Amino acid sequence: MPQITKCKKCGAILYEGKKLKPPYEILDKYSGRCPKCGRKLFSDPINVEVKKIEQSVSV
Repeated sequence: MPQITKCKKCGAILYEGKKLKPPYEILDKYSGRCPKCGRKLFSDPINVEVKKIEQSVSV
């Protein structure tokens, strides 16, 4: 399942990938601050959105 983690303030993509990563790993990578706007990052998710991804099937 793909994961995208964004900064709430500026929308910078902090992580995008198929492997799920816990918030603390993403925070550690950026020393707890958004690299684009400098906002302090928190490990508790504020908004979580789950979307169904349409996959095409070849026959």
